[in-house]
Amino acid sequence: MTLHTAGIWLIVLASLACILLRPYGLREAWTALAGAMLLVLAGLMPPGAALRAAAQGWNLYLFLAGMMILAELAALHGVFDWAAGRVARAARGSGVRLFVFIYGLAVLVTMFLSNDATAILLTPAVARMVRTAQAPHSLPYLLVCAFVANAASFLLPISNPANLVVFTTAMPPLPQWLATFGVPAILAIVMTLLTLWTTQRYALRQPLATAIERPTLPTTGRLVLAGLLVMAGLMLLASALGWRLGPPIFLAGLGLAALVLGPARQSPATLIRTFPWDMLLLVAGLFVMLGALDRLGLTAGLGAWLRAGGIWRSGLTLGLGSNIINNLPAGLLAGQALAGAGRMIRAAALIGVDLGPNLSITGSLATLLWLAALRRHGTPLSGWRFLRLGLTVMPSALLAALLALALAG
Repeated sequence: MTLHTAGIWLIVLASLACILLRPYGLREAWTALAGAMLLVLAGLMPPGAALRAAAQGWNLYLFLAGMMILAELAALHGVFDWAAGRVARAARGSGVRLFVFIYGLAVLVTMFLSNDATAILLTPAVARMVRTAQAPHSLPYLLVCAFVANAASFLLPISNPANLVVFTTAMPPLPQWLATFGVPAILAIVMTLLTLWTTQRYALRQPLATAIERPTLPTTGRLVLAGLLVMAGLMLLASALGWRLGPPIFLAGLGLAALVLGPARQSPATLIRTFPWDMLLLVAGLFVMLGALDRLGLTAGLGAWLRAGGIWRSGLTLGLGSNIINNLPAGLLAGQALAGAGRMIRAAALIGVDLGPNLSITGSLATLLWLAALRRHGTPLSGWRFLRLGLTVMPSALLAALLALALAG
C-alpha cells in the first residue's frame, strides 16, 4: 500500500468514525466536511475532482431540501401534533391499539415525507401524545418511529434519501419500482411490526387515559395538509414518469411555503432557522470521500464481488455494512459500485441499505436523528439496548424481503 493510498484510507475511516461516535459532541456535518477538505489540502484529491464528486449529489441535495421544507411546514403548523392526537383518541385507552395506530401513521409519514421526517418530526409529536395518554411506558411507542423509519423506507422512491444514491444514474419509474419492491416492502413492514410487538407486548398491556381532548387543526395547518396531499400526488406522478425527483420535490416545497406564508405575511425566518443545512454539508462531504475511494479502484472491485454473489451477497453485505459505516455512505458506495449491475442486484443492495440499519443505532442517519430527539424529550436509550432489539427485529425483516425479491427474480 502506497503512502497516498494509506493517507486516503486514514482520513476517510477517521472521518466516518467521528461521524458515528461524535467525539466532544462534534456535529456529523463538520466532521464530514473536515474529512473532505483534508483530502484536498493534503494533496490526496485534486480540487477539481473533489468538486465533481460533490456535484454528483445535486439531485439528492434538492430532494433533501424539498422534503425537509415540506416536513418542517407540517411540524410548524401543527399537522403532526393533530395527527398524533387523533390517533390517541382513536386508541380509546388501549395500549395495543395505540401502538398499531402509531405504527400506521409512521408508515404513512415515511412513505410520503421520508424516513428523516419520521425520525426528526414525528418522534416529538408521539412523545407529547404518549404523555397526554398517560402511558406508563413510553418507549415502545417511540421505538416505532425508529424502526418504521427504516422498515418502510423503500415503499416509494421518495421514502428514503438513500434510495436516490443507490440508483444515482437512473431511478426506476414508479410502476417498475412497485413491481420490484412492493411485496418485499410490505413483508418488511409486517415482520417488523410483529417482532417489535412481541418484544414490547407486556408493556403495551397497561391501560391508557381515555379522556383525551379532541385535537384541532388551525387554518394554516389545514392548508399545509391539503398542500401535502397535492404534492404527494405530484411527486408520485414525477416518479411514474421517470423524472429526477430532486427538482420537482424542491419546487413543491418552495411552492407550498409561498402558499402558506405569503397570504398570512409570515416571515420565513423560522423555516430557514430550523432547516437542516448541516445535512446537506454531511452528504457533500460523504460524496467527496467516496469519490477519493473510487479513485483507488475500491468501487470497481466491490462491484465485481457483489455481482458474483448475486442477490443474497449484495443484500446481506450492504445490510451489515450499513451498521459499520452508516447507510448513507454505504448507499453511495453501492450506487457507484453497482452502476452497471442488473436491476435485481441493485434492488437487493437497496433493501440491505434501507433495512440493515434496524440492527444498531449507528446504522442510519434517521436513527441517529431519532436518538437525538429522544434525548431532548428525556428518554435516553443505550446503544446496547437498541442492539438487543435490533437482533430480534432486523434479521427477520431483511431475510423476508430478500426472499421475496429472490422469488420474484
